[in-house]
Amino acid sequence: MKTLPGRLFLCLLLLEFGLSKPLNETNIFEPGKVTFERYNKFKVQHIDKKMTVEKCTAVIEQRNIYGKDNGCKATNTFILADTKEVKSICEGEGDYLHESHLTKSKRQFSVVVCTLTKGARKPRCEYEGKLHRNRFVLVQCSGVPVQYAENILDVAE
Repeated sequence: MKTLPGRLFLCLLLLEFGLSKPLNETNIFEPGKVTFERYNKFKVQHIDKKMTVEKCTAVIEQRNIYGKDNGCKATNTFILADTKEVKSICEGEGDYLHESHLTKSKRQFSVVVCTLTKGARKPRCEYEGKLHRNRFVLVQCSGVPVQYAENILDVAE
C-alpha cells in the first residue's frame, strides 16, 4: 500500500505535463496535427477563388502539386471559393453520405478541373483546364475538409 501514493503522484505529474503542453507542440502521430496538416494540404491543392482554366499548369507548378514520386498528377480540381465557404461543408453546410463516408456540399460551386495533357514527371507537367459550374463537391471531413473526392451535378439519394 505504500507505493499507491507514489503511483498516484506519478500519474498526476504525467497528467499535468500532458495537459500543459501547448497545442502547437503536438507529436506527429497525434490526430490533431495530422488533421491540421491534411487540411493545409487540401487548401493548397483544391481551393482557389481566382483560378481560371488558363492557369492550371502555372498554379500546379507554383503550389508544388504532384503525385507520388514527384510524378505529374493526372487531374487536380480547384474549387472556386474561399476557404471559409469550403470549410463550411464540414461544419453543417454539407450532408454526410453513409455509404461513401463523404460529405456532399449543400450548395453548388464552380470548379476548374485541370487534366494532364503532356509530361510524366515534374517539372514537365502541362495541364488543360475545364470550368464546371453548379457542381456539388464531395469531400472527406475530419472536422475540416482533408480529402477532395469529386464534383457532381447531383447525387441520387
